[in-house]
Amino acid sequence: MALYIVLGLLLLLGIYFFKESKRRVAQPFPEKWHDLLLDNVLFYSKLPKQKQIVFQKRMMKFLSEVYIDGVQFEITDLDKIFVASSAVIPVFGFDEWHYYNLSGIILYPDHFNEDLEFADNVDSRHVGGLVGSGRFEKQMILSRKALHQGFTNTTDKNNTGIHEFVHLIDKMDGNVDGVPQILLGHQYTIPWLNLIHKKMEAINNDKSDIRAYGGTKQAEFFAVASEYFFERPHLFRRKHPELYKMMKACFRQKVKSE
Repeated sequence: MALYIVLGLLLLLGIYFFKESKRRVAQPFPEKWHDLLLDNVLFYSKLPKQKQIVFQKRMMKFLSEVYIDGVQFEITDLDKIFVASSAVIPVFGFDEWHYYNLSGIILYPDHFNEDLEFADNVDSRHVGGLVGSGRFEKQMILSRKALHQGFTNTTDKNNTGIHEFVHLIDKMDGNVDGVPQILLGHQYTIPWLNLIHKKMEAINNDKSDIRAYGGTKQAEFFAVASEYFFERPHLFRRKHPELYKMMKACFRQKVKSE
């Protein structure tokens, strides 16, 4: 009996490690995705050709390390492109990056409520995305509608996918607190806190063009400001030069003007 138990455990371990190894083999970049990226992801379209190839590889590596499931719909190529782009854009300035605190992404068809329900009571469905905790630890839940809107509307300052991945980056030091230690050196923590508190005060006094949600708490300010930084870099630099300079250093990215 003991032998059968051991064999069973070894079989389960073998299946687990086989699946893990399969997940980590990045698939070749589908050629047809290049045009989809050019048409739908502004950040990608502005990259020089060699950097676009790097972006493609980073996308495929990310997609090999996580699973994406759709609730009541089949995942499309564009869904995968938007999720992977959301993951790659904030960390594109780093030579290598892995989201060790993420194993899977669940796409809902539309916005949902705090109880993760989207079928009833339209008025309560205002959540576009969240980074999971508890039984949803290492999971991200995104509204497909909000995800697509973040990329199809290039004139706003909003991108739900980027917002949630910035929360995930923030969480990598153990706390979602708007102070991403993994990106900030300790010597920059106090200047960063001083600056974001000043900016949050301006938001709450209706003296800022940064989205009002950024004034609710530090973590949301960091995510909302990051959306703006990547979506409208030229405007962000003009309106918020000090914050732009600090975030540019934080993300190690040379963000091109519009």
